[in-house]
Amino acid sequence: MQRLGFIHDMMDVKVLILYVTARSQFPMTIQQIYEVSFQDDCLSYFDVCTAIPEMVKSGHLQEVEGEKYVITEKGRHDGDLTAESIAYSVKQRAENAVAQFNRQIRRSSIVDVAVTPRDSGDYSVTLVLKDGLGELMKLELMAPDQRQANRLSQLMEKKAEEVYDLVMADLLDEEDF
Repeated sequence: MQRLGFIHDMMDVKVLILYVTARSQFPMTIQQIYEVSFQDDCLSYFDVCTAIPEMVKSGHLQEVEGEKYVITEKGRHDGDLTAESIAYSVKQRAENAVAQFNRQIRRSSIVDVAVTPRDSGDYSVTLVLKDGLGELMKLELMAPDQRQANRLSQLMEKKAEEVYDLVMADLLDEEDF
């Protein structure tokens, strides 16, 4: 029976890994490489786990920051030569997945949310919004229980920029002067 999809052998797996790691702006774990590369039902996690050490050994990928990987110049060169063999639809989905990954990592570097239990039995939820130079805003709210603290932290992380914009707009309202 003929296999459908782009991935037919280990070489296809490696070409796809080169394609996505070349477009990533940040080091990636094996799991992240798999998630971004999973654009074809024929790709398995075990294929990625097999390919990555082989690619490190061949000099196409480099391990950095403990179990995170980046593409090397050799990998970038070979990836450029083989990128045309990837099906157009797989390329498009992979590019979108890498762009989403890059946005998530970039955003996680500017938004920090922490839940801390307090001696009184309630919880403190802290949101820190940063830019490249330092903290723009630090907001700490109290939650009566862990369930509410977790929900509050999820919403604070999701809406950090909106909270900042609302606070700034309200504080800098021209009508107050």
